[in-house]
Amino acid sequence: MGIEITGIGGLILLVLNIWALVSIVGSNNSTGSKVLWCLLVLILPLVGFIIWLIAGPRSASAQV
Repeated sequence: MGIEITGIGGLILLVLNIWALVSIVGSNNSTGSKVLWCLLVLILPLVGFIIWLIAGPRSASAQV
């Protein structure tokens, strides 16, 4: 009994996860923090993305 995301929903989730990973890698946070966030987004794609969106590392320009 798992969540299966297919079709256009899966494509949208893939694009959002790639965007999250690029943002995580490009952030100014420590390497350990980046690795943990990347693992979370990769292991739990939907839940990890939502958690990152709410509590994830922000870029320097977003903190102004």
